[in-house]
Amino acid sequence: MILIRLAMALAVATSGISHAYLYVHGYQHIPMIGPAFLVQAGVSFALALLILIGGPGWLQWAAAGLAGGALVAFALSRTVGLFGFSETGWEPAPHAAISVIAEVLTVALWAVYVFGLRRSRRISNSRNEPQANAPAPTSAR
Repeated sequence: MILIRLAMALAVATSGISHAYLYVHGYQHIPMIGPAFLVQAGVSFALALLILIGGPGWLQWAAAGLAGGALVAFALSRTVGLFGFSETGWEPAPHAAISVIAEVLTVALWAVYVFGLRRSRRISNSRNEPQANAPAPTSAR
């Protein structure tokens, strides 16, 4: 689980770096989109740091939600537009691709985290259940 946490922190930070770069290099002038990029960057950095230092498990859920929302926003900006803003293809290159890869990786790592968590809980529960052939516990008096 440590490697998953480290990889997720790196992926979330990468998305944050890309959004911060785009904000500084022109997106700050785009109404609604500029502030959203700034918030995306700040929240990404905070989540990456907290995940990296071993914060609670809900941070991975928050990171996956942030990444999923960013992917939806990316898709909307390439199709119907988002708050009147639209772009085409993979522009601005290479940051569009970097962000999408980092966000897809974040969601994939979250899925691995959830699967691993469920698996470890199932194994833990099976160890705590009495065996069918085991004698019933008796109390000593």
